[in-house]
This record gives sequence, C-alpha cells and structure tokens, in this order.
Amino acid sequence: MEHVQPLDRAFPWRRAALAAGALALAELVALLALAGISLFHAGAAPARPGSTAARTTARRPARQALPLRPRSRLAVLVLNGNGVAHAAGDEAARLLGRGYRRAEAADAGASYARSLVLFRPGFLREARRLAADAGVRAVAPLDGRLPAADARYQLVLILGRSPS
Repeated sequence: MEHVQPLDRAFPWRRAALAAGALALAELVALLALAGISLFHAGAAPARPGSTAARTTARRPARQALPLRPRSRLAVLVLNGNGVAHAAGDEAARLLGRGYRRAEAADAGASYARSLVLFRPGFLREARRLAADAGVRAVAPLDGRLPAADARYQLVLILGRSPS
C-alpha cells in the first residue's frame, strides 16, 4: 500500500451526514404542511349559518351557465351572399321549420366565398347552435355593419358559395 497516504486530519463524516439529514427532514415537513393546507382548503366543511365565512360565501354569485335561449325567442337575418336565386328564402323557411321565431331573407349585397354566422354580444352559444342547424362552421361576432333597422336580429346567417 505504497500509494495510500494518510490524511492529516479526520473528515467530519458524522457532522455532514447529520446536517444533510436534518435539511432533508425540514424539506419533508414543509412539503407535508403545504399538502395538508391545500387538502384542508379543498375539503373544508360548509360554513355555519351566520358566520363570517357564510356571509362572504353568500355574497359571491355562483357561476352557472345560463341555459340556451330557445329558438322561438331568436330572430335571424339570412343574407344571400352566393348569388343563387332564392337561397336565402329557402334557408329562412328551413329555420322557421326548426322553430326560430323570425327568419327573414335578404340580399347580402356582396359575394361571400364561405357561409358564416354572426352574432350580437351575449349570443355566442345560440350562434353556434344556429351554425350547427345550418351546417356552417364559421361563427364570428357581428361587427356592427348592419343598418340600425336590422337591430332586431340577434343572429345573422350569411350564405356563401360553400357551406363552411
């Protein structure tokens, strides 16, 4: 054993191992505490009536999805943007048959490559249903280009040369 040289001083293995163990134990305790807090908040019991927590919870409105408005309460303007005679009138008649309150046909005044459904603010879900009813994939917000006389329509279906 010629190559092994003795150390002049002893390395403090015991102190290093104890320090590393204590650090690992502290991290474990912190992680368990965080997990316990998150589980406690997730499964918290309902607040007692009259308590501060109950009053705070009562003030917050529940975020529930409003039901779709029935077709019988919606007015649809069907615009012919494909140049095919009576296309808008035929589609308006189909929509009336599906239960829409009002479906009126008119000329778009321009040519559209694709059909689309436009909606006024607050009518996105109804617009998606109309698009499904008409076999159209494109749905977009109404940008305000319609004349004020057409404000009674919540949804606009523009018929283009292709359905989607």
